[in-house]
Amino acid sequence: MRRSLAGVALAVTSMVALSFLIPLAALVMSLVKAQAVTAAEQRAAALAPVLTLTTDPAALRESAASLDPAQQLVVHLPADAGALGSSKAPAALLERAQQGRESISQAVPGGWICLQPVVLPGDRVAVIENFVPEEELTHGVKESWAVMSFLAVALIGGSVLVADRLGSKVVRSSRKLAQASRALGQGDLDTRVDPVGPKELRDAGVAFNAMAHRMTELLAVERELVADLSHRLRTPLTALHLASERMEGSPESARVEAAVCELEAELRAIIAAARTPLAVGPMGQGMLGTEPSAGQGSGAGASGPRCEAADVVRRRTAFWSVLAEQQNRSCSLDLTQEPTTVGLSDDDVAAVVDALIGNVFRHTAPGTPFAVQVVRTAQAVELVVADGGPGIPEPDLALSRGSSTGSTGLGLDIAGRAATATGGSVRIGCGPLGGAHITVSFALAARAPAGRRPRISRRRPVWPRRR
Repeated sequence: MRRSLAGVALAVTSMVALSFLIPLAALVMSLVKAQAVTAAEQRAAALAPVLTLTTDPAALRESAASLDPAQQLVVHLPADAGALGSSKAPAALLERAQQGRESISQAVPGGWICLQPVVLPGDRVAVIENFVPEEELTHGVKESWAVMSFLAVALIGGSVLVADRLGSKVVRSSRKLAQASRALGQGDLDTRVDPVGPKELRDAGVAFNAMAHRMTELLAVERELVADLSHRLRTPLTALHLASERMEGSPESARVEAAVCELEAELRAIIAAARTPLAVGPMGQGMLGTEPSAGQGSGAGASGPRCEAADVVRRRTAFWSVLAEQQNRSCSLDLTQEPTTVGLSDDDVAAVVDALIGNVFRHTAPGTPFAVQVVRTAQAVELVVADGGPGIPEPDLALSRGSSTGSTGLGLDIAGRAATATGGSVRIGCGPLGGAHITVSFALAARAPAGRRPRISRRRPVWPRRR
């Protein structure tokens, strides 16, 4: 914007300056020429009275020298007497002035000539010639043009400078507003702007601050509502605890109690996360509807959360294998032996595994086999969950949150947001088991700085598989 304003000022001022400078330069040149010609005519006219009094060559030369030190005054006496001085007048003009007794003032090669006829006694005609060289016709014109050009350049430069200073205030205000908008989009809900600049930008800054404040309030209310709704699940959980106590001694008692404890731990984690102040991490960015910042990818975990994806997948698959055994599902697990460090927390990766395997149990019939695999590539860690169910007929629609028929679409959305937070992706296809084949790619995390303490997972322990 500053360049645009400076360009406009430059164009407008240049046009104004040129519209005055060109006519003024022509006028100066015309005035200088007119002054030189007028002075020559006056010198010729001043010598005419002397010529009427005497035709003595010595007296005439003395008078001409006093009137014109440059010795450009020449007296052409009648034909029998000759000329006093070096004449530059064409013969035709001299003859015309003598015979026609006509005052002549016109341009000739090399300058300007003035011829003044003087009638002497005896009806004789003498002609006074005054030649003005070309340099006298333009004397001082270049200097005047240089001064006017300097003033025009100074005027143009001053206008551009003023426009740039005025534009800098607008640009500074709009740049701060843009930076605050990007920060808000990346999850910094405390960002605000100081309304400065023109009135319109100040109004935009005030409106932005009001919007950010209202957004923070709405998010806080929404998170509190989630916590309240989650808390309402404690009542049926208490009933399940009582039911499991009444089942004490039966083969299923320990298994039911473990599942209830696991569900209660998940519920506590949801309530705690919902009531945590709005500080965002990689998964939090996705929850706030933002994209990872430019350059975020394989180095996303250099200063943020980190975990070994294979270890988390092993623990969560062991948990789900208990339910798979009850439903006569075959479950295979294939884990790479290479490091699988990704820029997500244990809980984030576990949420992805639970969402994908949970979809298998929700959308396929009991007895349907599934397989879990973790593969390490050069730049990423791939989590593959395949099943022998009917598959996903519309993969693109399934990746849209809440768009799947008969499903909320949250499972694949969780996986997609986690992958995107590290610079990865989600792919859906058909696997060797004949059903859905979902691949979640996590970009490898950058190597942790030297001396950094490893992150200790706060996730509750997983109940061992019952033999």
